[in-house]
This record gives sequence, C-alpha cells and structure tokens, in this order.
Amino acid sequence: MFTGLIEAIGTVDFVRHGTTHSTLSISTNGIDFSHVALGDSIATNGVCLTVTSIGNSHFDADVSHTTLEHTTLGGLKRGDRVHLEQALRLSDRLGGHLVSGHVDGVSRVEARTQVGQAVVLSVSTPASLAKYIVQRGSICVDGVSLTVTDASETAFSLTIVPHTVGETLLSNYTVGTAVNLEIDMIARYVENLVKAQKEQTSGVSMQLLRSRGFIKQ
Repeated sequence: MFTGLIEAIGTVDFVRHGTTHSTLSISTNGIDFSHVALGDSIATNGVCLTVTSIGNSHFDADVSHTTLEHTTLGGLKRGDRVHLEQALRLSDRLGGHLVSGHVDGVSRVEARTQVGQAVVLSVSTPASLAKYIVQRGSICVDGVSLTVTDASETAFSLTIVPHTVGETLLSNYTVGTAVNLEIDMIARYVENLVKAQKEQTSGVSMQLLRSRGFIKQ
C-alpha cells in the first residue's frame, strides 16, 4: 500500500529481458534505500514492484510480461526517469490517498497548459474507467496522488501545484505522454457494494434462505 507521495526520482540503469520476465535496475540517485529489504515493495511510476536486489543507491525488480504489456513500464529504457515511493507503514501519515500500486489502465496527456507556476494537464479517460473519475476525486497518475479538477466522459484535468511540479516529473509531460492510471480503490468497493444490494430481491438472498433453513447447505 502507498500514498501517492513521491519520495525520489529514479533513473533506469538497464532493462534485461528474459523468457519469463524482465528485470529493471533503477538508481535512486543518491537517496539511501539501503534499509529496504529483499521482498519489499517500491512503487515505480505507480506500479508496485518487488525488490529482488538492493544496494546503497539502487535496486532491481523483476517485472512480469503481463505488467509490461498493461503499464508504461514496457516502454522504459536506459536513462529514463521514474517516480519512486516505498510502501506505506501503518505509523505513517496518509498525506495523499490509499494507493495499491495496481494499475487500472494506461492513458495519454491530451493537452498541457502553464498557469503561473502551476501546470494543468488534460488526460484522456479510458472508457472503462470513466465512471470512477469524478470532479474533486482522487486519482493516481504515474504513482502521484492527484485531485481531479474537472472530468467528462472522455477526459479529465489535473492542476499540478508548484510544490508537486518541483518534486515530480509531471511538469515535463507533454501531449502524447503515456501515463499509468489507478482509480480511487474506495470507488470500486462502493460499486461492488451497490451492485450486491441491487442483486438482492426484497432483501432476500441465497445466504438468508440458507440461514433460515429453506435451502439445504
């Protein structure tokens, strides 16, 4: 679990492709990640990766071909920079929002506008995710917890405030930049609860019938 608050900007040292998976080696650019243990999770551009090797200023992670195909990690190459965040501890403040590191879809930047020191990005909305993206709701873009400024069925806008501009790579994004999206997980849970409620008829469910002895176990 993560918060969407970026701790470091990493640099891809190499990508090694294998028959069953690929390996990413990422430099943390002087930020000490040596206390991270093997098997720990680090969100890389919003994708939860498991550490397989660790040094004072770098780590390696194995990435399945499925993850490469369904996220932007498949397009990474040597020298590319990425957002990094270590897993949330229960004692940490939740400064962003609850982020799982499981990408729901890939989208692209449709427009970029400079407003003073802030940057406004318009991102296309995948049809399958449109119902989860709402004005003033939370969304994770390449691992960054952001608030949706405005939303329609086809696109949503984000205002990147000066602090976030300085601490992330978002200010470098231009029209066509591909991004990983993770919707607010609370929205998905609410959807499932509402769906389950609608499927019940007059409050009668199979579980209720079994508990009252109408249906044999």
